[in-house]
Amino acid sequence: MTDTCPVAFFLSDSTGITAETLGNTLITQFPHQRFERHTVPFIITGERARQVAARIDAVAATGRMPVVFSTVVDPDIRGILATSQGFFVDLFGTHLPQLESALHATANRQPGRAHGLVDAIRYRSRMAAVEYAMEHDDGQSVRALEQAQLILIAPSRCGKTPTSMYLALQHGVRVANFPLVDEDFERRALPAPVAPHRAKCFGLTSQPLRLSQIRQERRPGATYSSLAQCSWELRNAEEMYALNGVPHLDSASMSVEEISATVLDRMELEELGHEPAGRRR
Repeated sequence: MTDTCPVAFFLSDSTGITAETLGNTLITQFPHQRFERHTVPFIITGERARQVAARIDAVAATGRMPVVFSTVVDPDIRGILATSQGFFVDLFGTHLPQLESALHATANRQPGRAHGLVDAIRYRSRMAAVEYAMEHDDGQSVRALEQAQLILIAPSRCGKTPTSMYLALQHGVRVANFPLVDEDFERRALPAPVAPHRAKCFGLTSQPLRLSQIRQERRPGATYSSLAQCSWELRNAEEMYALNGVPHLDSASMSVEEISATVLDRMELEELGHEPAGRRR
């Protein structure tokens, strides 16, 4: 980072995840501007707020622009933070009164409700989904495969594991994933444990050069990593998906968030495993 780049502060009275997510979403709209980023969670006292404000002021004193994204709920603590010399973006205070007016209801203004244990059932569902995804990662287990809501299949290193874990942790979806191997390609058939659950399957592909680069990092110089092998596997994977009616997408230029959102939409899956009424199988 340069000595002149702006500094983004993500301030929260809880974990800071919401402030980071919303703040980063805004600053990504300025792709040519680099930011130094700092997350400050658990600002729940006036003393802590004054310390953070002083830290922001210290950055401003150097001539750099502090951009402050706050999801602090308490108006008194928020007021202290707003006295700092940064450009203050109040992500809660700006919109909460408008929502109260629209709903004709009063918000309880309790911190930590988005990422705490307020909804115990939802939290337990997400943790159960993570455990399921870990057990069923890369075809390690076929136990209770009928409980999977989604089965990701793909050649090695196409993004199955990170997508499975993200869907489990963020959305509470029970995901199993299976690698496609030479035997599957030769048979043009889904892996045997997966075949009875074809309607739950979603395939991932990639671009040969990109896949080869990723595999080279893992096993440099191996046939597994060669461009020819990657091209052969991806071509056969797409043919397999078409023959078996498995929806799929190219993950080469997509983030795990984009892959997950696409899979949820195309498979008509809802958060925490609640499938829409009338879903066709």
